[in-house]
Amino acid sequence: MTIKLNLADAVAAIILVEGQGYLMQLRDERPDIWYPGHWGFFGGAVDPGEEPLAALRRELQEELELAPVDAELFTRFDFDLGPAGLDRYFRSYYVVKISEAALARLRLHEGAAMRVFSGDAILKEARVTPYDDFALFLHYTRARLGSAK
Repeated sequence: MTIKLNLADAVAAIILVEGQGYLMQLRDERPDIWYPGHWGFFGGAVDPGEEPLAALRRELQEELELAPVDAELFTRFDFDLGPAGLDRYFRSYYVVKISEAALARLRLHEGAAMRVFSGDAILKEARVTPYDDFALFLHYTRARLGSAK
């Protein structure tokens, strides 16, 4: 039996917890999702006709009961899968800053667990979704890359 993975435009939140680090989601161990059992950012697919920022807000509400006030676009990856006979897709990353009090109010509705990591710790973690790992690296090392945003 072959399980088909969903290909779609997507959004992800680089959630920064004040004074603590990056909030990450441990993905469920399900064969029908990308990178089961890996740490990654919260987020998900952009529905047809939906704006990416609206998709981010919807996903964070569904997954964490988090209604972010501010979300700033950090980067976007474009995947051209044309040579493989597929379409083009994007994954947009938004920075969302929350307080420790907001962290305490979150309720996990999707994923096996959530945890706050320091930048150093999560970059050493072996099981992180590759695209989120790269976005995390870019964000964590942005000062060395010439951006203080």
